[in-house]
Order: sequence, then C-alpha cells, then structure tokens
Amino acid sequence: MISKIDSAMIESYMGNHIYNAKVLESVFKRLQENESQNNQKINIVHIGDSHIQGDLMTNKIRKILQQKFGNAGRGFVFPYQLAKTNGSYNERFSSNRTWESYRNIYPVKNRPVGLSGIGLWRDTGGFAVQMNIKDPAYKFNSIHIITPQNQNMFDLAISSQTNIIESTERKVITHKIKKGEAISVIADKYNISVIDIKKANGLKSNNIRAGRVLKIPTNETKPKQIKNSEFVPLTLVNDTFSHYYKSEKALDKIYLIPNKEVSDYELNGLVLEKDTSGITYSGIGVNGAKFSDYNKYPLFFEQLKSLHPDLLIFSLGTNESYDNMEASSYIKQLREFIENIRKQHIDAPIIVMTPPPSLHRGRKPNVYVRDYAERINSVAEKDDFAVWDLYDEFGGISGIRKLKADGLIGPDYVHYSKKGYEKQGNLFTEAFLKAYDNFKFKK
Repeated sequence: MISKIDSAMIESYMGNHIYNAKVLESVFKRLQENESQNNQKINIVHIGDSHIQGDLMTNKIRKILQQKFGNAGRGFVFPYQLAKTNGSYNERFSSNRTWESYRNIYPVKNRPVGLSGIGLWRDTGGFAVQMNIKDPAYKFNSIHIITPQNQNMFDLAISSQTNIIESTERKVITHKIKKGEAISVIADKYNISVIDIKKANGLKSNNIRAGRVLKIPTNETKPKQIKNSEFVPLTLVNDTFSHYYKSEKALDKIYLIPNKEVSDYELNGLVLEKDTSGITYSGIGVNGAKFSDYNKYPLFFEQLKSLHPDLLIFSLGTNESYDNMEASSYIKQLREFIENIRKQHIDAPIIVMTPPPSLHRGRKPNVYVRDYAERINSVAEKDDFAVWDLYDEFGGISGIRKLKADGLIGPDYVHYSKKGYEKQGNLFTEAFLKAYDNFKFKK
C-alpha cells in the first residue's frame, strides 16, 4: 500500500515535470475515461512559431499520445505548399493554380488571416487543390473546411467524370507547293479562300515558296469527340464552424474545388478526423510569429472554436526575444492572448512551454528567454495555467554547447535539428504522462 508520504514525494518531484498541473484535471479526466471506455475524442491544439510550423516536435508528441490513448485523426492541417512555405510531412497539397497568401507577422491588412495564421485566397475559380495523405495513420473519415464567417466557398470531390461531346470539324489535307504556284491558284484548286489557307498556316502575307507543305482546310467535315473531365462535387453538411463531408470509407486523397456560386475563395484550413476515439493533435505555427501577431487578428480566436480544444499548448517567445522584449511585456502579450481566447468562451486548460535556449544576435547568450522562463511560474497559478520549462530541460544558457555537440541545435543557434525537435517532443510527452499518472494515483 502506498502511503501519503509517497504521494507528497510524487507531487514535489523536481525532475522533468509540468508546473501547476492541477489545472489539467479536466483533460486528464477525459483521457482516463477514454482509457476505460474508449468513448472520447480529446482535441489538443498546439500554437506557436516556426518551431511548431515544421511539425517535427508536435508530430513526435502526436505519435506518442495517440499510441497510448488512440488516434482520432490528424486534426488541423493547412496547405503550406500553396503559401510557398514549409509544413508537415504527413500530408501534401498541390494546385493547378497559384494562390495569394499573407501572414500574421506582417502589418495588419484586410486579408483572411485566421486560424492558420496565414491567409490564403483567390479571386477567380478554375482551380483544383489536391490533398494527399502521406502517413497511412492519418487517413480520414471526415474533413471540415474552415473559412471566414464559415462561408460556403468550396466543394469537395474524390473523383471526376468524363463527358464526351460529339461535334464535327473540317477535314484537313496537305499540299506541297510547286515552283511558280501562287496561293490564289491553290485556293481555287480546293475551292476555299486565300484567307482560309493563311489562317490554317499562320501566314501574314500571300508570299509562299516552292517545296513548303501547306495545310488545306477542305470543305469536307469529319466527326470529332471532345472529352471534358470534371470533378463530381460531394454533398457537404454545415454546422456553426465549418462545412464538412463524412465518408464511411477512410480516405487518403481529396480535391478542394470552387463552389461555382461564389467568386472569391478564402481558405483558413482543414480539419481531418477518423471515426475512432482517442486524440487529435493540431499544430498551428507561423515562422517568425509572436503572441502579438496572433493578437492582431480577431478571426484567429473566432475560428479556434472550430477545433473544440480540450487542451491548449503555447510555444512562443523566441521571436519576442529577438525584439529585445522584456519579460514583463512578454507576459503582458501572453495574458492578452489568453484573454482573447477566453472571450470566445473557450475554457480549455492551458500549458505554456517556455522558449528553448538559443543565442541572441551576435551569438550572445539569449538572456531574454531566460528571463521569460524565470518569470512565468510566478504568474502561472494566479492566471490559472500550467508551465512546462523547455528552457530548463534543454540546459538553459549553459546548455548551448552541449546541444551543439549532441547535434540538437541548428547552425543559427535558434532553430533545432530534427533530432532536437523530436527530443523536445519526447521530453514534453514524458512530463505530460507523469502529470497524468500523478492525477490517477491521487484519485
């Protein structure tokens, strides 16, 4: 039998842990219920900067948690390729047309910058966006389309049909020009006009030379078949947050096509889910982003509701440090970010990850991220959020040299290697599962 002293020892564990984990009880209860009854979808949403956009750390967390609690789907995805930037390797997007894009890191403009932090739009149709799932684990049964104010701008298709149109065309023969032969003589021979011959051969004048072969459009006709392939739109359903399609069969490919009744097309992202219980883990990141960049666009917070988050995780602060932002200003922006979320009646618990160690301009120790990490715990309990101290787990200022020696940090000493991001994911998941086990143990 485990004594109360043992319980206290676990609570005071000072290794890799989540501070103020008591705020996570609501999500822990759902995870525990799903473990016993296999009847819950738990939606985790991880918001950040370039460390998150690339989906290396988040993909590692996603895989581990879904292996333990079940895979309910990929969650939020965005066609980063169409915005000409990097994204997840789990899915790939392509289009036959180019798209305009705008990111929340730029000055505010009237652009559809919402849930993805990147606005993507076109003002003409004629496009088909193909999405291919690369990881078979993320085949999906339902796909939700997120647009500004949930406007019905797109249709979906999984196949196309070929229409054959019967018509006729003029029969074309050839004529080799003889020496001294004029174009008018040739036209008279075939009972057609000089203009017909010039048009068929791209001639600008009546001058022709012997030996050339001319195309002669005769007055005879021949049957012609025109094949026209078009996508077959699926039947979509809409709710408050999205237009969506549900399939009995798991899909690994789909096409996003224009709704022909509209003329402007603005896409904020897609949500992919499976017909199973477990976890969806959505990553939302923008290269160079800060809390203040997300705070500029109310549409982001309005659309966040479409993901029905049960847990929110924030990974921002590195770019604030490059603006020489003091810890007090960083915390002010964090609080504004949380306030904007709460205004939308999103009551999910929050984990704030401190920024990882990095070097500042001129490769000096980044004391700003150190200050953020030192200050954040002092406001966590008051503001009712949890903290995971990635800065400390990766060795702080003194750990940079070892991170480099171990191949974990990149040559810019700001971004990390694939190995480095995956280690961050492993460490966070370890801390999260320890907190979850502690919750179950106390009960």
